[in-house]
Amino acid sequence: MLHKTQLLDQVNIPADMRGFNPEQLKQLADEVRAEVIDSVSVTGGHLGAGLGVVELTVAIHHVFDTPHDKLIWDVGHQCYPHKVLTGRKDRMRTIRQGGGLSGFTKRTESEYDDFGAGHASTSISAGLGMAVSSALQETDRNVIAVIGDGSISAGMAYEAMNNAGAMDARLIVILNDNDMSIAPPVGAMSAHLAKIVSSRGYRNFRGVAKGIVEHMPGPIKSTARKAEEYTRGMVIGGTWFEELGFYYVGPVDGHDLDHLLPVLKNAKAMQNGPVLVHVVTQKGKGYQPAEESADKYHGVSKFNVVTGVQNKSVAKAPSYTKVFSDALISEAKRDDKIVAITAAMPSGTGLNHFADKFPDRCFDVGIAEQHAVTFAAGLAADGMKPFCTLYSTFLQRGYDQVVHDVAIQKLPVRFAIDRAGLVGADGPTHAGSFDIGFMGALPGMISMAAADEIELARMVATSAAIDNAPSAFRFPRGEATGITIPSTIKPLEIGKGRIVKEGNKIALLSLGTRLGEALQAANHLDALGLSTTVADARFIKPLDKNLVRQLADEHEVLITIEEGAMGGFGSFVMAELAESGRLERGIKIRSMVLPDIFIDHNTPELMYKQAGLDAQAIVEKVFQIIGRDLAEAASLA
Repeated sequence: MLHKTQLLDQVNIPADMRGFNPEQLKQLADEVRAEVIDSVSVTGGHLGAGLGVVELTVAIHHVFDTPHDKLIWDVGHQCYPHKVLTGRKDRMRTIRQGGGLSGFTKRTESEYDDFGAGHASTSISAGLGMAVSSALQETDRNVIAVIGDGSISAGMAYEAMNNAGAMDARLIVILNDNDMSIAPPVGAMSAHLAKIVSSRGYRNFRGVAKGIVEHMPGPIKSTARKAEEYTRGMVIGGTWFEELGFYYVGPVDGHDLDHLLPVLKNAKAMQNGPVLVHVVTQKGKGYQPAEESADKYHGVSKFNVVTGVQNKSVAKAPSYTKVFSDALISEAKRDDKIVAITAAMPSGTGLNHFADKFPDRCFDVGIAEQHAVTFAAGLAADGMKPFCTLYSTFLQRGYDQVVHDVAIQKLPVRFAIDRAGLVGADGPTHAGSFDIGFMGALPGMISMAAADEIELARMVATSAAIDNAPSAFRFPRGEATGITIPSTIKPLEIGKGRIVKEGNKIALLSLGTRLGEALQAANHLDALGLSTTVADARFIKPLDKNLVRQLADEHEVLITIEEGAMGGFGSFVMAELAESGRLERGIKIRSMVLPDIFIDHNTPELMYKQAGLDAQAIVEKVFQIIGRDLAEAASLA
């Protein structure tokens, strides 16, 4: 794949490639693709999306004057080629590793990363903001927003396009269409048409023709306008975008630089109003194992470049996501009213397995979390039992709907909140840090956190049995504990926690899967002469007030531990103890939560260590509270 003379060695920033001819750019694209494949084979990460936009990335950086011209990538899964070309090729083998490059665009990482990504459908809104800012500051620059066919289906993208069209903003949107087939087949004819309609001559002719038509009688003017729009729409597919105020160009083959370069140059030359360039690409392009894979190697572990075989470690236990999926399937076999909803993450949430069993009862609504929540509310309002299954970080996007369409109406929507807590290599954009607080704040919301896989299965059964209120349960990414799940699962008693280990001096009240770390800490504390109780709260809301009061009454120190930000479970416990007068009785109470920072990507274990939520940190917290020296206590033990 690589050429003998390496052009990539000459390219440290995009300016270094602006003088390249088309043949050199094609060679550069081949070298960038090889570099991305090789680096991801070492680190793992998002591969298929980046391979699909190699030529597009090369073309954009060649045609436009980045970083003066602003380039915004949606989501960021496809930004690896961009990183290679913008001064970071020597660090590509650190991507998604602790202290290394982010797997997404990140403003603090490079001047070429104009806007941070990680969530979908944001690029057009951000690009419009930059375009308006440029106009207000009288800065002559282009703004390019790249968005995928999945992301453009989200409501936020529609809102942004509608706003951009109404403002007549100078904005170039590149639609990277790699799946939807929303246009005719791409080939020489469609590329030729794209080049024509983006050319100055065609635009000038169209402008003159429209000027003439404007002076014609109403019926003729209307007919002529519709004829022009729908003729272009039938041939090129752009009527819908034109209705939003965009000048549509395309489709064009996103892997053919001979077609792509002149179209981008023409789009750059357009001065009035927003432009949408429709580019058709193939995810995983140029690497056969990715092209042939069902998911086009969207996210991969380390792999062998020659064979494409991934070096996936053998799991000692099923993932929490698989445990959830199996539990939901089990419930659905007994109750045909159970349905499942996901927002473009069927495999990520385990609902692909549910869909295999119940294809008519599983709904993937695309990147549309707001719709997913209200869709679930509609199902619940008519007697179905919906499980709205979303990552914690993506549930944030549907919070208004959770409040207004679910909680206020007391509809029994069940929220299965995956990826709770810190998630590892995806970093802060994907961390599930805030759902404990924002779901626990809602009146009537029954909210739970699973400590292990048995508890998760019981929480699925509990939510399935709740028919008079909304409910939620959270669980993390990664392997579960490996304990055997009983064949018969009973629902939990609502609002009831449990004592896991008894002591008499220190009380650790854990919420979620920090329970294992709490038990390790308790054993260490016992060995140091501090008898320690460990309790599993289970419920965020309704809070087990009796358990909280018992722990406060019977121990000298009470520490709550949770995989969430401040303002969550610990705050609810503090409020109960204050209300019951126990804060005035001398008990020492602390909450251990995620620190008030966004924690960068690393392994989950190291992230929790940095957060101060591992067993050692719990032990240190106890000794800090009681005012004793841990090292001295350890030496005497």
